[in-house]
Amino acid sequence: MKFTRSGRDADGRDIAVAHHDRWLPLTGLPGYEDVTRISDLTGERGLRGLAETIERRGEDLTPVDPDLSAAATVLDHGTDIWGAGLNYRRHSDDLDSEQPASGPGSYLRPGNCLIGNGGHIELPTQSKRVTAEAELGLIIGTTCKNVAWDDWRSVVAGVTAVLDMTAEDVIRENPRYIPWAKGFDTFCSVGPVLVTLDEFGDDALRSLRIATVRNGETVASATPADMKYDLGYLVEYFTAGRTLRPGTVICTGTPGATVISPGDTVQAVVEHVGTLTHPVR
Repeated sequence: MKFTRSGRDADGRDIAVAHHDRWLPLTGLPGYEDVTRISDLTGERGLRGLAETIERRGEDLTPVDPDLSAAATVLDHGTDIWGAGLNYRRHSDDLDSEQPASGPGSYLRPGNCLIGNGGHIELPTQSKRVTAEAELGLIIGTTCKNVAWDDWRSVVAGVTAVLDMTAEDVIRENPRYIPWAKGFDTFCSVGPVLVTLDEFGDDALRSLRIATVRNGETVASATPADMKYDLGYLVEYFTAGRTLRPGTVICTGTPGATVISPGDTVQAVVEHVGTLTHPVR
């Protein structure tokens, strides 16, 4: 299944669900009239129940046409946003850095940096070199802790596209400033669609092409098969000793970054998942 939010308010109202190539309003399904948070739908029980309800009642609903070019973020307000750094060789080369050998680089960023699809990226005066990076995002579907590598699928609800901005000059000055350099307003976009994990087998996931695109030109692209630390490792790593809540996103690293300037349009394209498009000012 696919989910998106057509609203831009903090509560993320107007969730739509894709079924048989049609988008259906969640509010039209009995038992789901008041649901405004995608995390309320995640987890095995929630997804199974929703699928059964759609099969029974979906034909009774009038399809909707959500504007994905202006869709709200699929994350809940206040959600944790974890990220893996230097997980692809190309991005490590971008920063003239060695890939870490004992685990991925990591950071936790504030939720107030989120914008909806189509929103403007605001370049802060505190940085002279901001980069944009496309990533694949994993959305946690159930409260979890200490998840084993080979059990990672059991706690992930789905995948989405991520566009991640970084004040790169700050990172080059001191790599310990990563959370500060990624926490500016408008520096993260997640969506516009969440695709449940049952849509992809392991081979299909490993072959999804993730591309950073600036002004229509693909700057860098790769697949999860090119990651140093694979998806199972990342789930194990980020749940080790800490509890992740439903709706938490794990940004899995970028195949490559591009410097952005006012007037640019930058995109994160994840094959078979979704595209985020943002103008820069």
